[in-house]
Amino acid sequence: MKPMSVKPDRQADRPAAMRRRRGGGFFRLIIALFLLMVVAVGGTALYAYQQLQPVEGEQAAKNVTIPSGSSVREIGRLLEEAGLIRNADLFSNYVKYKGVGPALKAGEYQFTTGQTIDALLQNMTEGKTIVSAKRFTIPEGWNIEQIADHLDKEGIVTKADFLKEVDQGAFPEYPFVAQIPASKERKHRLEGYLFPETYEVKKDATAHEVVSRMLAQFQKEWQPQWTNELKQQKLTLDQAVNLASIIEREVTVDKERPIVAGVYYNRIRDKWPLQADATVQFVLGKQRDRLTYEDLKVNSPYNTYTNPGLPPGPIANPGRASLEAVVKPAKHDYFFYVTKKDGTSEHYFSRTLEEHNANNAKSRGN
Repeated sequence: MKPMSVKPDRQADRPAAMRRRRGGGFFRLIIALFLLMVVAVGGTALYAYQQLQPVEGEQAAKNVTIPSGSSVREIGRLLEEAGLIRNADLFSNYVKYKGVGPALKAGEYQFTTGQTIDALLQNMTEGKTIVSAKRFTIPEGWNIEQIADHLDKEGIVTKADFLKEVDQGAFPEYPFVAQIPASKERKHRLEGYLFPETYEVKKDATAHEVVSRMLAQFQKEWQPQWTNELKQQKLTLDQAVNLASIIEREVTVDKERPIVAGVYYNRIRDKWPLQADATVQFVLGKQRDRLTYEDLKVNSPYNTYTNPGLPPGPIANPGRASLEAVVKPAKHDYFFYVTKKDGTSEHYFSRTLEEHNANNAKSRGN
């Protein structure tokens, strides 16, 4: 007998197929929801990242005052209103995440558009508030009296307080001050060491703070290797500053400063008087276009026409070029120089008195 063929019962199979389809749809739904969640989280993260980026545009200074007792949210609102951040709420969340909220300090700040949030937070945690300051400039070659008059006139400190600190103030943080020789002939103790520069000090700065700031600048400008190089010249630091002050007052053109330094080294070596007009001008107390023979006889230890060697102390406060010229003088056999008087402020240099007299006549001719 042939076996009977039996047709598959499609109706009986249908519930199982439907179950399989329904099961696949459920998993697809789970996957779709998961993908939507990933997209949502990713979108939120991207949005938060963008909102925490620096504000774009032209950089501009913005002053913001953070009142005492301000909450992180209030600080965020002030920064957003000033155009420094994009979103105050996200700023607050970021501050909480960083854990720096309690460290934010009140005060008036100056921020710049385009700063990162971390930079803004650093300013506020360090308390880098705006300090009302005063600015003043000390030109190269000014002496202590000129500086004192200027500071008094500008309302920085009084002349009396300034001079008292210059002559009596204690500055142990600057070792070179202790090395300044004590001399009754020296007019002002710190003459030569108040470095010419533009300074900014707080509006209520004391005379001690102002002097200290200028001494700090001298310490910054003086190169450590210069001290070793001075030993080759057989000069102390104070003697170098002294000579540099004369060069500062005698020379205008920087390229000539090492040459003039060389002239004085030659005179010191051969025990000639320095005969620097600037030292006589210092004694007279005011600048003169031309010194007379009587002026050159003025009785003072600072007069290098009548006294050998260096004066008792510097006659002005030299700049970097003059200090470096003393450390690195030009090597030559010149002993004289005279101004050309042709508008260049340069000099004629000579080896002998005869050459010097000829150059002097040439200068007078100009």
